[in-house]
Amino acid sequence: MLKKNDIVEVEIVDLTHEGAGVAKVDGLVFFVENALPSEKILMRVLKVNKKIGFGKVEKYLTYSPHRNQDLDLAYLRSGIADLGHLAYPEQLKFKTKQVKDSLYKIAGIADVEVAETLGMKNPVKYRNKAQVPVRRVNGILETGFFRKNSHDLMPLEDFFIQDPVIDEVVVGLRDLLRRYNLKPYDEKEQAGLIRNLVVRRGHYSGQIMVILVTTRPKVFRVDQLIEQLIKQFPEIVSVMQNINDQNTNAIFGKEWRTLYGQDFITDQMLGNDYQIAGPAFYQVNTEMAEKLYQTAIDFAELREDDVVIDAYSGIGTIGLSVAKHVKEVYGVEVIPEAVENSKKNAQLNNISNAHYVCDTAENAMKTWLKEGIQPTVILVDPPRKGLTESFIKASSQTGADRIAYISCNVATMARDIKLYRELGYELKKVQPVDLFPQTHHVEAVSLLVRAEASTKLWDRTRRMRRGTDEMIR
Repeated sequence: MLKKNDIVEVEIVDLTHEGAGVAKVDGLVFFVENALPSEKILMRVLKVNKKIGFGKVEKYLTYSPHRNQDLDLAYLRSGIADLGHLAYPEQLKFKTKQVKDSLYKIAGIADVEVAETLGMKNPVKYRNKAQVPVRRVNGILETGFFRKNSHDLMPLEDFFIQDPVIDEVVVGLRDLLRRYNLKPYDEKEQAGLIRNLVVRRGHYSGQIMVILVTTRPKVFRVDQLIEQLIKQFPEIVSVMQNINDQNTNAIFGKEWRTLYGQDFITDQMLGNDYQIAGPAFYQVNTEMAEKLYQTAIDFAELREDDVVIDAYSGIGTIGLSVAKHVKEVYGVEVIPEAVENSKKNAQLNNISNAHYVCDTAENAMKTWLKEGIQPTVILVDPPRKGLTESFIKASSQTGADRIAYISCNVATMARDIKLYRELGYELKKVQPVDLFPQTHHVEAVSLLVRAEASTKLWDRTRRMRRGTDEMIR
């Protein structure tokens, strides 16, 4: 019987959905960080239960031909790039398999084609937003990233997957915080001032927003700090302060203040301009978000007479991208600042047929049903927890022909698709998209078609083909 600190030779046979290596020994399944399929290793046992265990690599006996040997292990230890040790083409295959496995294991679907994952040409330095904790390490104020499964800060200057300019701004801020002797947050003591630094940069515009997350309103010599920061980075158009005095893992508190410039940055996506506020959701990989949204738009096969519901609409990026091609768009988002951004973004792009409300998606759907709004297309882009059962039932009651489901968690997507199928929708196709290269996360777009609508579409296609055949004859 294996016990803690035993060392045993094993072969890695698979990867978990989070990218850990899988080994099987004496009827037990072990999970091993930084180990890839086909690799033989000496594994030290860290923990063992009745059926599963956890181990770490003591020594590599053989390496996978798909291992990226050049990765700085700090990115693995912090979780910044928890799949970065795997060559990028293999990452894409891994993600396609994750989608297929989730659909089969959770929804029992094996007969719907899952396309190969769409990837990036340059799968690094893509993130347009950084959320960086500030802590004291060895007596010095540092910025970096927490070691995986801990709150121990690992000081970092190059985050590998972030826009390099954002990395420069974070380092510049760190140095200014040191110069002005501003105290970093101490979680154990619930003391200190600066909790987090958040930096956003427009992918196309280059505009930068800096957010100081503090435990209290007053920041000593903050005007001088901002003056020095702007000199160093003139692209900064917004410096915000968020006050979070709660003992919580949440980044932001409820109170916001504008310290410099405006309370938003502007950027572009799919040809439209967008104002992005500090707390608003905006995809962190602009290049791949455009491919993700375009896939959803293409799947929906939009027509001029379509009425579209954009659920979890954020700042309106999806809905406003389709508004010029359809009759009406109705969007719902729970964050008030994002809803205000949506309305301003509609005006910014001269769009008058997009209407946004601040509410939960399920409540808005029920309200729209009562008001007699009958969508033909529903676009959903929910958070990781997926859709609620009440939303799925309400959306299916609208009789919408097509539902394009954008997912950042394929397990909850598969669960939701299973219920949609029970309510009369058919899954037609799935396209995974790699919004988060070097990590285990994968997004996917699925097309669901109402069974009756699917039959009508098939009949129409068959009639067209019959007419074509007769013409040929």
